[in-house]
Amino acid sequence: MKKILLILLLAVALVALVFLIKPVGDGEEERAKAACIEACRNAKNAGQDLSNGPCLLDPISEMPDWVCDVAHSPREDVDNLPENQCSAFRQGSAKHFVEVDVNCQFIKAW
Repeated sequence: MKKILLILLLAVALVALVFLIKPVGDGEEERAKAACIEACRNAKNAGQDLSNGPCLLDPISEMPDWVCDVAHSPREDVDNLPENQCSAFRQGSAKHFVEVDVNCQFIKAW
């Protein structure tokens, strides 16, 4: 009886740990963020005008489920124009995006 009770107690403890511990991701969002910031800096260094909030990576080559978009913070009307948004996200082939501002500062990731 004591062995069964001990086994049940250990099983409950193990199940509780599984639900309490958040799984460690593969860092995909952080990699997407870094790729977007780098693309933005490269575009700025090449003299590209970012004031209209262009899509820079559509999709991010190493992560086809992510895109990289320049936006204003706070958002401006130009940021909502379809021609300034990433088509892969608009069409649903990419599910996540990273936004940076015109100075390549991170805004948000979804």
